[in-house]
Amino acid sequence: MAQYYGELAALLTAFFWTITSLAFESASKKVGSLAVNMIRLFLAFIFLTIYNYFSRGLLLPTDAGTHAWIWLGISGLVGFVFGDYFLFRSYTIVSSRIAMLIMTLVPPITAVIGYFLLSETMTLQHIAGMGLTLGGISLAIISRPGKNGKMKLNYPLKGLLFAFGGAVGQAVGLVLSKYGMGSYDPFAATQLRIIAGMVGFGVIILMIRKTSLVTSALKNSKAMRGISIGSVFGPFLGVSFSLVAIKFTSTGIASTLMATVPILIIAPAALVFKERISLKEIIGAIISFSGVVLFFV
Repeated sequence: MAQYYGELAALLTAFFWTITSLAFESASKKVGSLAVNMIRLFLAFIFLTIYNYFSRGLLLPTDAGTHAWIWLGISGLVGFVFGDYFLFRSYTIVSSRIAMLIMTLVPPITAVIGYFLLSETMTLQHIAGMGLTLGGISLAIISRPGKNGKMKLNYPLKGLLFAFGGAVGQAVGLVLSKYGMGSYDPFAATQLRIIAGMVGFGVIILMIRKTSLVTSALKNSKAMRGISIGSVFGPFLGVSFSLVAIKFTSTGIASTLMATVPILIIAPAALVFKERISLKEIIGAIISFSGVVLFFV
């Protein structure tokens, strides 16, 4: 069993991210995505501060260089503030299940950005993977042409665009993280990104004078339960186990197994939120996942 630590960690990561998506969807519908984002980053910061103190002897990433602070800080603003804000907004419109399906675009978008900014290679297999991923998503969100011959979306365009914005934010954040982190400790790098994210959301909340949203959310016990669960299983356990997965197995295998979230989330979404899921959507999720697999085999 020891030789499969990485694979098991990757599957656990997908399981954790499934839980956190459902938890944050529930909380966002109750108190709004802005409050959920700010509170969950604060909770994740506490968890990581405790972990880093016992693992590194430092409460804060004070040993990070200027390069790390600049680029990981920008990564945190792009990934957490821009990407996650739009992702959480999409939860309230198209559900976390559809949002996670759209998020399978992260590997293709990351590959394109890496190709232009980091001179990474992109093969025909990668392009085929993009096609499969887009095809699977299209199958799930687009209806057959009606009598007028026009295609129709099964979900609001606004919610789909928000989810796509989340995918772009996460992809750009990943590329910037890779550039900014270098050989620096991944957990400390995550903490640095979260600090930038908290500052970003704090400025936004102060500028639009919505501090009442956060204080109201803190008083909502049901929302706080969802935020707490999502914070434990997402930024803390999810990130931790994804790093364990990459440590004990190849990045390709880990990334592929972690990309099973759109499939894993189908049954819980139907049970928890009573969503009606069509066979076409299930097939679309499987096809989209197959496209992700092509990126890493």
